[in-house]
Formats: sequence, structure tokens, C-alpha cells
Amino acid sequence: LLSTIYIRHKTGAESEIAPPRGESPTMSSAFRESSLSASLNRQSLMATPSVAETLPNANFGFEELRDRMAKFTSKFDTFIEHGRKRVLEERNEFRMNIAELQEDQRMKKKDIEILQLKTSTHQQTVAKEKAETREMQAAIAQLSEERDKHLATRDALKKQIEETQREIDARLAAQRAHTKQLEAQSRFNVPELEFWQQNLGLRIEGAGQDDRLKFIYTYVDDQDWEREAWFELNTSSRDYDIRHCRPKLERERVERVLDQLNETRELAVLLKGMRELFVEAMKN
Repeated sequence: LLSTIYIRHKTGAESEIAPPRGESPTMSSAFRESSLSASLNRQSLMATPSVAETLPNANFGFEELRDRMAKFTSKFDTFIEHGRKRVLEERNEFRMNIAELQEDQRMKKKDIEILQLKTSTHQQTVAKEKAETREMQAAIAQLSEERDKHLATRDALKKQIEETQREIDARLAAQRAHTKQLEAQSRFNVPELEFWQQNLGLRIEGAGQDDRLKFIYTYVDDQDWEREAWFELNTSSRDYDIRHCRPKLERERVERVLDQLNETRELAVLLKGMRELFVEAMKN
């Protein structure tokens, strides 16, 4: 409203307001009176200074602001461009780092697989070596046990050999003594032996072994003078023994003859006793 009043005051344009069409003169007169009153009021208002005239002159500096905005825009664009380049560089660098990390990860994974394979192989080798160690220990234990057995057997054999050697030495000594005794006695037995051989049909032969003699009698069967009776005398030990004879004799009677022989050590006792047994056996 103040701007309208100010513009009309400056142009000095005043117009009469005509009544609208269709209104009565009375209404027109009233309208004119109201218009006049309003005009007077406007004139009274125009006589006083307007509020717009009392306002200070506002110089906003649009050109300077525009220049500053342009400079800011240029700096902002430069900042954005630098930022975009930096972002691109950082993104490329990040991608390169990611690629390097992925390659490192792949290499590490491959190294881990190789190490796992080596670990598995090493574990298998260790398990195999442990198994071989157990087998070797078992074999060593078995060999040690066998060695101990062999040592015990060796000691037993050595002891047995020593005992056997002592027994052999004793038997050799006894045999030598017996040989000496037989040699001493043979001087007395030879005439008697010749008597038995010539007059009683006795002959002495070997029995196939060094320590056995075979005594063969004839003229013991009055029905058949050529029929033979014989026995084998075992001289391997100090006490004589008869193992075989024919015809077969009672063992108890043979043992009595052997007891007399071993007690007296006279061959005539044996020859006489055995001939008597054979004669009785032939008669029976």
C-alpha cells in the first residue's frame, strides 16, 4: 500500500473513480464522497515522509558476491577434481594392495598346503620309524633272549663236556688198570684157557664190537657133540655183563654167575658156570 501511494505521489496521477455500471446516482454520490474522503486522507499522508524514504540504502554487493561465488566454485571444482583424482589413486592403490594381498594369500595358502603335505609325510615317516624301532627292539630282545639261551646251553654243554671228559678219563684209567690186571692175570689164564679150548671144545671170537667177546661151547649136548652154545660178554664197564646167549638161559642163574665173576675176577668161574648152565639147558 505504501509503495502504491509512493508511486502515485511521484507520478501525480489521480483519476476519478467512476461508479460501477448499474448503480444508482445516490450510490454514486456516496461513492464519490467516500472517494473524496479517501483522497483527502491520501493527501494528508503524502504530506508526511514515507517509511521507505526513511529506510537506509541497502547495498548488498551482488557483484562482489558473484565474484566470490565464482572463485569459490572454481576452488571447489579444483578441490573436487583433486579429491576425485586422489580417490581414484587411492582406489587403484587399494585394488593393487588387494591384488597383492590376494597373491600373498594364494602363495601363503600354497605354502601351507606344502607344509601340511610335508608335515603329513614327516608324520608318516616318524610313525614308520617308530614301527621299525619297535620291530628292531623286539628283534633285539628276541636275539638277546636267544643269546642268553645259547649262553646257558653253552655253559650246560661245557659242564656236560667236562663231566663227560672226567667220566672218560675215569673209564680210561679204569680200563688201563683193568688191562694191566688182565695182562697180569693172562699169564695165569693162558694155560687154563688152552685147557678149555683143547679139552672142552671152547673157542673165543669177537662179537663185532671192541668191548664184547663171544664164547662158543661145543660138546655140551650128549646127543649132538657138534651143537654149539654161546654167550656174549660185555667188558665195557668194570662189572661184566652178558647181553646175549643161546640157548636162552634163566636170567637169575646168569646173574649169579656174573656176581661170582665180578667178585672173584676169575675167568674160570665164568666159563665153568656158563658151561654148566648150557649143559642143563641142553638136557631139558
